[in-house]
Amino acid sequence: MKAKAAQEPNEALLPAEEGAGLETFLPEPVSARSSDAAAERPFVGVRSARLIGLTGRQATVALRGEDEVREVALDSEVDAQIVADALETGERVLVEADEAGEVAVVGVLRSRQPEKLVLRASVIEIEAEQELLLRSGKGAMRIREDGDIEVVGSRISAASRGLFRLVGRMLRLN
Repeated sequence: MKAKAAQEPNEALLPAEEGAGLETFLPEPVSARSSDAAAERPFVGVRSARLIGLTGRQATVALRGEDEVREVALDSEVDAQIVADALETGERVLVEADEAGEVAVVGVLRSRQPEKLVLRASVIEIEAEQELLLRSGKGAMRIREDGDIEVVGSRISAASRGLFRLVGRMLRLN
């Protein structure tokens, strides 16, 4: 008789509901609990985001790993034109959130060579210790540290709306 009793399940341990299994006794998986908690609290730190729109200093972004779209401000140190260029070229932005949940765009991510590079500034300065070379196809301009400047091309044009002055100790034509 004892052997038969040992084979019968202990009814006190089984759930009262019919069809309920052992899952009712197991704790909720850690990954499910942490994802629910992560969804409830805002992120802190830096993440990348897809830029969807820009109006003034407000950007519409979709954070990486999230489906929802957010309106976030541009950080005071970020130039709105750089973000507008990123929107045009499809580049991603960096967003930062503080402990208070304030989210701001803090930069632009460049992850590929641009097809076209535009530099805009009050002053653009390019400096080379020994030599500066600008080249495109079969044309080039080389500036050397000793002051030699060489311009090479299949056809070179120069024009002036005012005085065009060529000054040199010696000028040679052909």
